[in-house]
Amino acid sequence: MKVIDFNQSNSVLNRFVAELRDVNIQGDRLRFRRNVERIGEVMAYEMSKEFHYTRRPVQTPLGVAQVNLPDNPLVLATILRAGLPFHQGFLSYFDHAENAFVSAYRKYIDEEHFDVNIEYIASPDITGKTLVLVDPMLATGSSMELSYHAMLTRGEPAEIHVASIIATRQAVDYISEKLPADKTTVWCAAIDPTLDDHYYIVPGLGDAGDLCFGEK
Repeated sequence: MKVIDFNQSNSVLNRFVAELRDVNIQGDRLRFRRNVERIGEVMAYEMSKEFHYTRRPVQTPLGVAQVNLPDNPLVLATILRAGLPFHQGFLSYFDHAENAFVSAYRKYIDEEHFDVNIEYIASPDITGKTLVLVDPMLATGSSMELSYHAMLTRGEPAEIHVASIIATRQAVDYISEKLPADKTTVWCAAIDPTLDDHYYIVPGLGDAGDLCFGEK
């Protein structure tokens, strides 16, 4: 399985991630959501380099230009709710993509233990298509795994791209074991070292959903 860690190189993405993490900036919900969107846009651009292209003629007012155009049939799938602005960032570039939405949430048994529940899925057929699964935080990887299996009720994709802003090494390793390695690429803006006792990423940035939309 291929893993792309943007934190291993320097780009404007660093600033967007820094502002998401910064307690002095992240309280501005509008800016927080926009930074999540902008990271999605940058990732979409980089991800597009991995797609399949076909040279096609385009009629201009003065002649015909030959242009390499992507021909991957895309399904952009998002885990609610924190994934919504991330989804919008990808959709700004993948504007021809079909869209899917999955609800995955932590149902706590007690203060330290929880199950991940899937209660809702809206998706087109994904058979033979490129599935892009996006969720800003990849803490344990279990929500992503369950969302992927939920998507399989709509068909078998040709290839899979998993995108997150901040992941843990534990989650990346988990996804590498649970998703088909021969056709999956994981994209992360940063990979953090650990989780706390409540399974939040450390140093992370806090609760992305709350920071986007307010406390539950």
